[in-house]
Amino acid sequence: MKQLIQNFKNGNLFVDEVPVPALGPGMVFIKNEYSLISAGTEKNTVKVAQSSIIGKARQRPDLVAQVLQNVKSEGLMATLNKVKTRLDAPKALGYSTCGTVVASLDQDLQFKPGDRVACAGQDYASHAEYVCIPQNLVAKVPDKVSSEEAAFTTLGAIALQGVRQAQPNLGENICVIGLGLIGQITCQLLKANGCKVFGIDLDPHLIDLAISTSAHNALLRGDSNLMSAIMDFTDGNGFDAVIITAAAKSNDPIELSAEIARKKGKIVVVGSVKMDIPRDPHFYRKELDLKMSCSYGPGRYDTNYEENGIDYPVGYVRWTEQRNMQAFLNLLARKSINLKPLISHIFEIEQAGLAYDLITGKNHHTFLGILLKYSHHEENQSSWIPVNTIPRKEINAGFIGAGNFAQAHLIPIAKKSLISLDGVATSRGITAKNVAEKFGFNYCTTSPDDILQNDNIDTVFIATPHSSHAALTIQALQSGKNVFVEKPLAINLVQLKDIVRSKDFNQRTLMVGFNRRFAPLANLIKDEFKSTSEPMVINMRINAGYIPKNHWQQQIEKEGGRIIGEMCHFIDLMQYFTGAQPVKVYADCMNTSNELLTSFDNIAVVIKFSDGSIGNLIYTANGDKSLPKELIEVFCGSKIGVIQDFKEGTIHSGGKTRKIKISGKGHCEQISAFVTSIKNGQPSPISFQSICLTTLTTFKIHDCLMTGLPQTIDLSDVIFRDSDCN
Repeated sequence: MKQLIQNFKNGNLFVDEVPVPALGPGMVFIKNEYSLISAGTEKNTVKVAQSSIIGKARQRPDLVAQVLQNVKSEGLMATLNKVKTRLDAPKALGYSTCGTVVASLDQDLQFKPGDRVACAGQDYASHAEYVCIPQNLVAKVPDKVSSEEAAFTTLGAIALQGVRQAQPNLGENICVIGLGLIGQITCQLLKANGCKVFGIDLDPHLIDLAISTSAHNALLRGDSNLMSAIMDFTDGNGFDAVIITAAAKSNDPIELSAEIARKKGKIVVVGSVKMDIPRDPHFYRKELDLKMSCSYGPGRYDTNYEENGIDYPVGYVRWTEQRNMQAFLNLLARKSINLKPLISHIFEIEQAGLAYDLITGKNHHTFLGILLKYSHHEENQSSWIPVNTIPRKEINAGFIGAGNFAQAHLIPIAKKSLISLDGVATSRGITAKNVAEKFGFNYCTTSPDDILQNDNIDTVFIATPHSSHAALTIQALQSGKNVFVEKPLAINLVQLKDIVRSKDFNQRTLMVGFNRRFAPLANLIKDEFKSTSEPMVINMRINAGYIPKNHWQQQIEKEGGRIIGEMCHFIDLMQYFTGAQPVKVYADCMNTSNELLTSFDNIAVVIKFSDGSIGNLIYTANGDKSLPKELIEVFCGSKIGVIQDFKEGTIHSGGKTRKIKISGKGHCEQISAFVTSIKNGQPSPISFQSICLTTLTTFKIHDCLMTGLPQTIDLSDVIFRDSDCN
């Protein structure tokens, strides 16, 4: 399919052929008819991408701070690789489209093939022939609404949410500052609500358009008669509410709104403007009410709502993103809103470059609402696109999942290990195509089946979200592939049992990305204690860092949470040092009334091993980033081995201290060991039994936290028996 893409590194805009997006649970697969270019938002996005590295840094100082912190914690080269990966990532543009449903996996069975729908969402409702949209960001288009009009729905919902924040009453005087697309729609919504509308802008064309469609009066910001016209319009009282829909780097819209609002009036900020709030004379003396309007309504930035499809009950949240979208479409159907005067240009998707020449100022023609149109061909629905014809090597690999971690570590290392990179699958076509071109894959796809069912591929790397690891591992094993799956192997006991059963029928190599046991420092510590037979005492302190509750890693039911997804590394490392099996575990977590904190992120775990060793794991998310993330201490046979953040180590023995400086967390070494085991027909570098025990231990930690009781770790819990079928 054709999709408009921007290279964020150099700012280039181009239309490319990419695989269609993958349809997942809770998603709706749609054939676009039109998409709307949001001139304000997209102009800013394009200009940031087209600026220099220094220009990008100036506009995003928050990201610069993250980079500097990352240098401290992970080192310069690792940070540069991470930044390079992010800059190389292609960016999808657009967030407001209209099209026809091709297929749907929405939970409520609301959308059927053939339904016309409006779509919203950055990185979802893109300028592309086909899109895949979460169900709560899709709304049905009434028959009386044209597809051109419906493509405006996201911007209409943004305007509608701003109006709702102002809570206008019939007959009130409302001012709209900024008469671009959202401002024009806001004026029409206010007029439909029975308000007297006054508009202010810098552009004479927009002033005339507002007067002709919705505003009872409108003037230029620099008009010498502006203040007297406002006093006349409001009978000397000032506006009941001011809605700022402008985009401005200056503080003028805020200062002006305070000046023209009546006493105890409302000011609602919809657009991106500077907000240095002057206390005197107006905000304080008039007791003004300043409100922010968050995009297109409740649900915005809530992962559970937008991505997981969990709606808010209408009795408690009357107007959500989706309900605002539907309300706007209903207003269009009743002809309360007229968008035709706002459409200035329509371009075919192949001509998208001309559209962006308008909004970036390369073409100086007047514009407002710019639509991209899609003319479809059946051959454009492919999930598979060839990229190269590089000859295959001894090990022919396919990657399923290619996010930042895979691009920074797994794929480059695999390529250096003389593995043939045949196919790569990701859920988004632009990512798949970019990764294939960047690393030299022969083809890209959005369907894992194109990897799993390829008989030429003998080895599969799985680096997808945690929830899909088990199912993809099972499919790969059943297809007779060697498998490298990023941790965790599974997120619940049922999944682990299914993997055990599948592994019983496939003796190919299965490896999980527990990389720390392969780190050079871990090997040195292991060697230091190889002649000691007594049990070990191991202490690990992990300053993991705070992750908000709405982050995908915190979704325990869906993605396993941090105990299963991260702590598994350190349980595996304890097994490596002791050479023994975990047999019992006890865990407890912090109790807090702070709703921002996740108790399971702040936890103490004690693990007993079969040789008598004991491991203590302190995992905390409420510390400070200035402290190194990982401290490992091994006590045994009158010796102590210490690893500090896998950058340096210390051996304490015979009253002397020996310092070791070797960095690396074992990513290269683990891939090398995996490849060698396949070439030589050897067992997996980590035994399947050990992998299962590590995974089972993470489940038992959860059981400890739920019951408050120690838990026994026994592989019989996961061994598949015939009686399990009964």
